[in-house]
Amino acid sequence: GSTLAGVLVAVPVLLTLIRPVGAFWLSFVVTTFVTVLSGSLLDWPWLPGSGVSHVAVLTIVAIRTRPRTAAWMWVVTGAYGFVAEFLFGGGDDYGSNTAPMLVVSAIALLAVTVWHIRRDARQEVTAQRTATAHERSRRTLLEERTTIARELHDVVAHHMSVVAIQAEAAPYRVENPPEELEKAFATIRENAVAALTELRRVLGVVRAEDYEAPDAPQPTLADLDALLANVREAGLEVSKTVTGAVRELPQGVELSAYRIVQEALSNALRHAPGAGARVEVAYVLGGLGLRVVNSAPPEPGQVRPSPGAGHGITGMRERVSMLDGEMTAGPTQAGGYEVTVFLPARSTGEEEA
Repeated sequence: GSTLAGVLVAVPVLLTLIRPVGAFWLSFVVTTFVTVLSGSLLDWPWLPGSGVSHVAVLTIVAIRTRPRTAAWMWVVTGAYGFVAEFLFGGGDDYGSNTAPMLVVSAIALLAVTVWHIRRDARQEVTAQRTATAHERSRRTLLEERTTIARELHDVVAHHMSVVAIQAEAAPYRVENPPEELEKAFATIRENAVAALTELRRVLGVVRAEDYEAPDAPQPTLADLDALLANVREAGLEVSKTVTGAVRELPQGVELSAYRIVQEALSNALRHAPGAGARVEVAYVLGGLGLRVVNSAPPEPGQVRPSPGAGHGITGMRERVSMLDGEMTAGPTQAGGYEVTVFLPARSTGEEEA
């Protein structure tokens, strides 16, 4: 009998691992059955084994559930004890241990409740610290971006404004200026104003806290002709060749291709004044090929070193690497410079399919 009772009181404890609430109710059934099986009603309704089992069940269920659940379990335990006293408490041979059970279970449940409160408080503090650290990092990043934007505006925008004003005023300082000179200064002013507009748009994006993409349309390969016309007005003879079936590519590829050609031609203007350039665009299977090559400058000795040399090539490589493309750049045997790029891409129609 004692062996069977020991097995029975262990069942609710094991059941707490699967069904905690069901184990609590089963504990009452096992307690009653074990007490009746033992035939001793001196300690009613909990014998030592069933009492320990019931407290263990209460504790484990309280740990795995909420403090509110622990509270109603304690109330139900007390109600069970008082009902048992009422049903079997008619004689002196019966003794109740409901009060000790309530005291012991209350201490156990109070300890579990305190543990729950401390755990929740610790989690809340950890979450608050994480949110504070994230907010501090976000604020620091925004401050750094604002500082960069302010420095760019104070330095670059100032000089570009001076260039635009001087280009507009220069023709009036010369009596009867040639038409070519007026046209050259007008081109300089237009480029300076366009650069200022682009700079302010980019600075607005950098300053924005949400860092959203600009609403203005980004340049694509369809705008290459306008870019080449602008470069020709600056004095660089450039030609364009397009091979393959022209198709619409993803916006990121179109923008990167445009910027790479723009930077390559700008390098040719700075480092090879008076030279000619050729732009080749190849729409091939699985991507886009670009080749920008310029001839050697007519008078290499008069080429002045550029203070920004090297950054343009680095920027192009970063764009190509971002798109998992390939790029080679270096001098040609004829003394010029060549940039070759392949950007893997599918057409927008293929991506939608």
